[in-house]
Amino acid sequence: MRVIATKSLEPGTILGKTIFNENGQVLLSRGVAFTSRVIERLDKYDITYVYIEDGHTEDIETQYPISEKVRMKAIKSIKDSFSSVNEQSNHFVFEKSGREMRGIVRSLMNELRDHNEVISLLSDVFTYDDYIFTHSLNVTMYALALGKELQLPAQKMEELGLGAILHDIGKITVPKEVLLKPEKLNEEEFEIIKNHSEAGFEILRNAPNIPLVAAHCAYQHHERLNGSGYPRGIEENEIHLFGKILAVADVFDAVTSNRVYRDAMLPHEGLEVLYSGVGTLFDRKMVEAFRRCIAVYPSGLTVGLDDGRKGVVVRQHPHLCDRPIIRVWENAEPAYDMDLSKELNIVITNCDTTSLS
Repeated sequence: MRVIATKSLEPGTILGKTIFNENGQVLLSRGVAFTSRVIERLDKYDITYVYIEDGHTEDIETQYPISEKVRMKAIKSIKDSFSSVNEQSNHFVFEKSGREMRGIVRSLMNELRDHNEVISLLSDVFTYDDYIFTHSLNVTMYALALGKELQLPAQKMEELGLGAILHDIGKITVPKEVLLKPEKLNEEEFEIIKNHSEAGFEILRNAPNIPLVAAHCAYQHHERLNGSGYPRGIEENEIHLFGKILAVADVFDAVTSNRVYRDAMLPHEGLEVLYSGVGTLFDRKMVEAFRRCIAVYPSGLTVGLDDGRKGVVVRQHPHLCDRPIIRVWENAEPAYDMDLSKELNIVITNCDTTSLS
């Protein structure tokens, strides 16, 4: 199977990978032929990319980095924790939420430890009613993968995971009409949004079973090296390591996720956004380590090479994330696989998510 942009789908194309909603319910099953009505529904759900079947890539499979059971439990726990604050529940409930969050973070750490491939959240397609919960989980997985790459000890990893999974909890104080506004925010609305960092810090700093450093993750994930971030405008040496990690994970997931006001970027485009801010917004060490953690060109993606050939990414190389194995099929009979980690004179120059042929 391979990746195609939803806007390029045509009736009769076969879905290659089941589409779920955030509650794990099947919206569209693998093997279903797209109709005009179904394509319209996908557009309504703001799904930018899907996997399709074709004759060249039937053996290509993708693997989500955590099990469906752990993913579903994590989403539910994040929702419950946010709701316990939103409804001003008693002290005991949030204490329980803190314990649950620790359990979820440990489960994620265990699954990511056993997941030997680079991280690709494009590998499964989800729709969601409330972006904040899925975003919190995605940022946690990216942050833990980055922490693992930086060889942080287990206790630090757990603290990082707690800070990541709760980094946006301050958004419960933001009016929904502002938080979910599909158009560009005006200056007053943006100031309201910016308050979520400090609000999150205040919620978490005295919360039971939540370390203070996790509260600082909520406080600092929008700070930038040159002082242009918020809420305090602190600079490089004043930003905690976890703040620097979360800045990278948060921005990358934001630009590569489906949103009502724009299409998701592909991973290599999201990485370009990070590199454009290296040294001014983002720490170079964090960005370069992050690059080693993720699938820059996810399996199933059609790519163009600098010698004019075109192919589909078949498999990844750990720590050589921009040098995958490519199946060359255009003008090639039979198709053949080429390992870019060995063909160092060949470079990927573009990605194509529009062609069905």
